[in-house]
Amino acid sequence: MKYVLVTGGVVSGLGKGVTASSIGLLLKACGLRVTSIKIDPYLNTDAGTMSPFEHGEVFVLDDGGEVDLDLGNYERFLDIKLTQDNNITTGKIYQSVIDKERKGVYLGKTVQVVPHITDAIQEWIERVAMVPVDGKEGPADVCVIELGGTIGDIESMPFIEALGQFSYRVGLGNFCLIHVSLVPVINVVGEQKTKPTQHSVRGLRGLGLTPNILACRSSKELDENVKLKLSQFCHVLAENIVTLCDVPNIWHIPLLLRDQKAHESILKVLNLQGIAREPDLHEWTFRTKLCDMLHNPVRIAMVGKYTGLSDSYLSVLKALLHASVACHRKLIVEWVAAGDLEDVTAKKAPDVYKAAWNLLKGADGVLVPGGFGDRGVQGKILAAKYARENRVPFLGICLGMQIAVIEFARSVLGLHDANSTEFDPETSNPCVLFMPEGSKTHMGGTMRLGSRRTYFKVPDCKSAKLYGNVSFVDERHRHRYEVNPDMISQFENAGLSFVGRDETGRRMEIVELLGHPYFVGVQFHPEFKSRPGKPSALFLGLIAAACGQLEVFLQNYGHGSKLLPNGINNRKSTVKVYQNGDGFKSCNGSLNGVHSNGNGVHSNGNGNGVHSNGNGVHF
Repeated sequence: MKYVLVTGGVVSGLGKGVTASSIGLLLKACGLRVTSIKIDPYLNTDAGTMSPFEHGEVFVLDDGGEVDLDLGNYERFLDIKLTQDNNITTGKIYQSVIDKERKGVYLGKTVQVVPHITDAIQEWIERVAMVPVDGKEGPADVCVIELGGTIGDIESMPFIEALGQFSYRVGLGNFCLIHVSLVPVINVVGEQKTKPTQHSVRGLRGLGLTPNILACRSSKELDENVKLKLSQFCHVLAENIVTLCDVPNIWHIPLLLRDQKAHESILKVLNLQGIAREPDLHEWTFRTKLCDMLHNPVRIAMVGKYTGLSDSYLSVLKALLHASVACHRKLIVEWVAAGDLEDVTAKKAPDVYKAAWNLLKGADGVLVPGGFGDRGVQGKILAAKYARENRVPFLGICLGMQIAVIEFARSVLGLHDANSTEFDPETSNPCVLFMPEGSKTHMGGTMRLGSRRTYFKVPDCKSAKLYGNVSFVDERHRHRYEVNPDMISQFENAGLSFVGRDETGRRMEIVELLGHPYFVGVQFHPEFKSRPGKPSALFLGLIAAACGQLEVFLQNYGHGSKLLPNGINNRKSTVKVYQNGDGFKSCNGSLNGVHSNGNGVHSNGNGNGVHSNGNGVHF
């Protein structure tokens, strides 16, 4: 097994996650099998109980693991399925060591950070690296490990020590360290400054780790004299110093690394030159260029409560992007804070209220993502009502589906106090209930989590057609509440059809509104399994409907399993949809082809953030 460690220095949020994902993709393109591990030094056991404002979205895996959003990047870039053990946290490591101590495994010894914690970290890495994640038998060839945080953080010291020991343990030729650092540009003189990176590398070497490759984040390509200076003071070969400069969208990063022959440097350090081939990124290159060229817009109103931080909905944004590229549309996300749509805002801040409604009414489609708590719920209900009454394409995810059901009960069934017991435990018309198997005393890891099977009860519904006319689908879940099964007949008699259910037939998974162009709600999270080359079926439906192309799409692709929405087949461009003859042009620096309405939404700097006001972006 070969190991590639990605660390970060100077400041947090340089894009280590995207860099690690891109390195993995590049090695995979060289014919190697790749797996990934993310180390998060926080004490939480997992990301499940953290606020999206604190750490971005919680990404859910097939096995129910609630993990860091970077594992979503790994899965999307590498098209693999990871497990919860691929996300190591301080909490998990200490818990495992303390459990062993309680069992007497250490035979009365004094349990210490060194060697017991550091040994546990190394053993965890070696064990997880051997687990196949690509659907094939046997272990991968290379394991890419990302260490979260910044070199010098107190909380990451046990991991630094463990990884230092690990590099000697596996030996030369089996371990490659890539250090991602910042080379800032002083705007007054336009000079690239190397001192921050020098100090970062000095600190890393002082902790027992020596970088083989430097990946330097900068607003522009590094000058040759800057590379030579970094090489001299950081003791890294000049050809092993690569630039990670600002790019139009993050799909360019693997291409940027390939063009600088980063793969050759990595393969040389790992003694894999005779095994690996030249990287084949034909499909990836095609998709990246296509994304940059799109200019016909599709506007999707994202109505949520965490709109102040786009990373809170990172997978949703990526799924929208994958679908929009497949439909040859430039995605424009209109961020609508759910609370701004409510009557209370109309009284307190009428301008904000008016602006929010203008964004909603100007959108081609409406998406209400998942969430928890009652803040903004009334605004989401109003958004669902607007989409239903005005025949605007709508997709509700998890809470978004429950919102659609509550709105229908109030507006169509006349149950004006209809609600979820999450928001009103005493409601006389509980449309949404707490699931009986849920825990009300423990929050972490107690929801209905992971991959669950949904069976289509109505074979000719839009959702089934979008999935390729299959009889069931497996999607990932994360919820505590469900639609009240005792009210289903009332809903269906009024035209709200629950077309997908679980194996018992009592748990509602997919709902569609009859007679509406596209009004779909799902209890699961389809965004977690969307890939650049394999867009989520339901997101594809939303974008196609928002572009007025859904009926044509269903006619062409709804009668079999040969769905290739990414438009790539046998390494040739075969995109059959959907230009109006306007041609293409550059989207002028929009990240991933995604623009926002410029409401001050920014990334937390992990390299995945969306969104500029049209004046250029950074990865």
